[in-house]
Amino acid sequence: MTAISSIDYAGWRTKLVAMATGSADTDGAHDSAHLERVWRNAQALLEHHPDADRLVVLAACYLHDLVNLPKNDPERDQASTRSARLARHQLAQMGFPFEKLDAVAHAIAAHSFSAAIPAETIEAKIVQDADRLDGLGLVGLARMFYIAGRMESCLAHPADPLGLERELDDRKYALDHIMVKLCKLPGMMQTAAGRELGEARLEQLLAFRAEFAAEWSGAGMVAG
Repeated sequence: MTAISSIDYAGWRTKLVAMATGSADTDGAHDSAHLERVWRNAQALLEHHPDADRLVVLAACYLHDLVNLPKNDPERDQASTRSARLARHQLAQMGFPFEKLDAVAHAIAAHSFSAAIPAETIEAKIVQDADRLDGLGLVGLARMFYIAGRMESCLAHPADPLGLERELDDRKYALDHIMVKLCKLPGMMQTAAGRELGEARLEQLLAFRAEFAAEWSGAGMVAG
């Protein structure tokens, strides 16, 4: 194993940023700023898990979206495994510690919601939670509408934004995505700290959803 004291984290971070930036498969919701936020989330979670391999988490955070397929791509569920394969190959060429390659690849493959690959290591659990946290809160809200715009979805159902009398469909209506997927994320978090942060950010989304629906429907407005 590589001794902790011999690991140049700053140097590896610089290399990983360059590798991730060189990927052409990016968009405004999965850009370099997203990678930085995921790593920042992961660092917060690492505070609660000093036993986790920090270098593995660092690498997986920056390389988890090397292959980024659109949300409505029929092969979307394969994006994380492709990213894992590409990351493993590129890291090996860069001289990344060989004994950590499998752990990085697993953390990348397991981060994806659509892939549904169980996170089996603490590093994979931290990366999965860190990525999902960026889908919640106000930043997550902005990302949700950005992605919906790229998919040419409507903002919300014209007459029933909350889906009280219809089946929710987040491919057609952006607002539906909060209840179809995002509200499930806190309960799926792998770490206690991730769940706590996720629940707090979900409250912001639910409050927005209620206020949006009221304004969308004209509730409380006085007719002219």
